[in-house]
Amino acid sequence: MSENLKLWHQVEKTPPEHVKQITGKSYQGTSPKPQYLVMKATETFGPIGIGWGFTVDERIEDGALIAPGHFERMHIAKVKVWYKWNGERGEVEHIGGTPFSGQRASGKGYTDEDAPKKSVTDALVKALSMIGFAGDIFMGRYDDSKYVNELKQEEADSKRAAAPAKEFVPAVSSAAIALGREINQCKTLLDLNRLKKQPEFVQFWKEAHEEDRAYITGIANQCKAKLETPILQAGE
Repeated sequence: MSENLKLWHQVEKTPPEHVKQITGKSYQGTSPKPQYLVMKATETFGPIGIGWGFTVDERIEDGALIAPGHFERMHIAKVKVWYKWNGERGEVEHIGGTPFSGQRASGKGYTDEDAPKKSVTDALVKALSMIGFAGDIFMGRYDDSKYVNELKQEEADSKRAAAPAKEFVPAVSSAAIALGREINQCKTLLDLNRLKKQPEFVQFWKEAHEEDRAYITGIANQCKAKLETPILQAGE
C-alpha cells in the first residue's frame, strides 16, 4: 500500500449502520451520516479543536429567477477543514449550498431557517471525503450489494469477537424446584428445621450442584424470614 494512501485506507470504510438514503433531491443514492464522520475524524486525529477542526466562510447570493427582478436566494458555505497527521498540519476545503428563500411550486414563498446548517454540513462532509472519509460511498462502492454485504459480515464478526464468552450456567433441576415447593409449605420454623434433617434433603444437598444449592438456600431464607415475622392483627 502506498504511504500516500495510508490515511485514506484507514478511514474509507463506512459501516452500513452509519449510512442513510438521500432524500429530497433530484437524484438517488446513499450518503454517510455527518455525525459519524465527526466521530471518525475525532477517533483519527483527536478531539475537535485540538487534533482537527474547521472554519466557515458563508454568504447569501442570488439563485434562480422567480419573477422579473426577483431571485431565489442561496446560502453558500465554504468550509475549511484542518487536521494533524504524523506531526504535520493539513488543510482541505469544500463548498456547500442550500436554497435559503424562494417560491414553491404552489406560488407560496418560503424561507428555510436551517439552510445555513445544511450548507455547512454538506460542505464539511465533502471536505472530509477529500481526505478519504466515507471514500467507499463517494467512489460508488455502495452501489455494489456484494460490497455492502461484506461490510455487514465484517461488522458482525467484529462484534462477535469483541463480545465476552458466555459461561455455561446449569439450569435449576426439577428436584430442586420440587423441594422448594415443600419448603414453602412449611407452617412453622420447626417444620422447616425438620425438613432440613430428613434423609432425602441431606442426600439431595450432598449431590446438588451450585445452582441448585443457591436456589434452595434462597427459598429457605425467604421462608424463614416469613415465619419469623409476626403477623399483625387488625387494629395493632
